[in-house]
Amino acid sequence: MAPERIVSLVPSLTELVWWLGCGDTLHGRTRFCEEPAGKIERVPTIGGTKNPDIEAIGAIAPDLVIANREENRREDVEALRAAGIEVLVTDPNSVEEALAMIVELGEALGREAEAGGLVGEVREAVAEGEGEPRTALFVPIWRNPLMGLASGTYGDSVLEAAGGVNVLGGQSRYPEVTLEEVAALGPEAILLPDEPYRFNERHVPEFASIAPTAVVDGKLLWWYGPRMPEAIRELRRIVRELAG
Repeated sequence: MAPERIVSLVPSLTELVWWLGCGDTLHGRTRFCEEPAGKIERVPTIGGTKNPDIEAIGAIAPDLVIANREENRREDVEALRAAGIEVLVTDPNSVEEALAMIVELGEALGREAEAGGLVGEVREAVAEGEGEPRTALFVPIWRNPLMGLASGTYGDSVLEAAGGVNVLGGQSRYPEVTLEEVAALGPEAILLPDEPYRFNERHVPEFASIAPTAVVDGKLLWWYGPRMPEAIRELRRIVRELAG
């Protein structure tokens, strides 16, 4: 039986649950769950991704809590499970794993057809760029210390799907680097996401001396779910434009 009372601790998955047609089953969200704007506000907040109010979640008596290995803390997941609450912990680190997660969530919510349709749209978006030249990219995720996006991450996989080659592809997850090391890797373009660190236009000159640089919406890189097809297309467009 599909759950009737859901609490989501993951902003992108809150959006996905709503997109799948289950917005009326959402009875709790974090304060960072802001999409879909204009609709999600009716759902009560239960703290943040790193400090959810376990007692408040228990009072909701959810059939299912949706969490994420990277965004949420293990101790919170364990506390919820200890209280007898079912928790689905997601951990997609590639586009393919995100698609499998969409299918899993669709099955859990009784929305298999909708989930399957979204998976098909993502595959179409990826296929549109097949055979095109690839662009060497650097994507910082933090500024002080400077940390970059590397292998084993969903963001890295999205870059590849959008026609990029990550210059940190041989490293794991989010290594610390220097600007000199980045320059030596020879990126052809640099993307500055506005989350988790809030890169903005004032940071562009710092990186533009290495390669053409643009600030991008961080959701393009980090949010899996209904925005995946357009995220892949938009990233591909931005990269093409930067690479000339």
